[in-house]
Amino acid sequence: MNVERLKYVIWAADMNRAVNFYATVFGGKVLKQNEIISEVEICGGVIGIHGGGEGSRTWTGLSFQVPDVIEGAREIVAAGGLLTREPEPEDGQPPHLAMCVDTEGNEIMLTRKRG
Repeated sequence: MNVERLKYVIWAADMNRAVNFYATVFGGKVLKQNEIISEVEICGGVIGIHGGGEGSRTWTGLSFQVPDVIEGAREIVAAGGLLTREPEPEDGQPPHLAMCVDTEGNEIMLTRKRG
């Protein structure tokens, strides 16, 4: 099989708000944007954002590795997202995990490289 491209698709009730969230918070590059499907490239990966979402909570499996999950969590909240699990120190180390929700109800996580 010749795979030409891989992208992960999530849903959005408000396409502009969703694209703005991923472009702003994660420094994503908007590759395509319309009301049906948009694409944002982040760190070489592509997130497809499909219109027609209902805004209900959905676990995505998306994980974003960042240098500081506390600062990352602040940025998510400042951009209209939510935290479902605050970053907490673990075994005397800085926090390595924050569970978050984007503006459209998609659950995502922030992680910090460990060891």
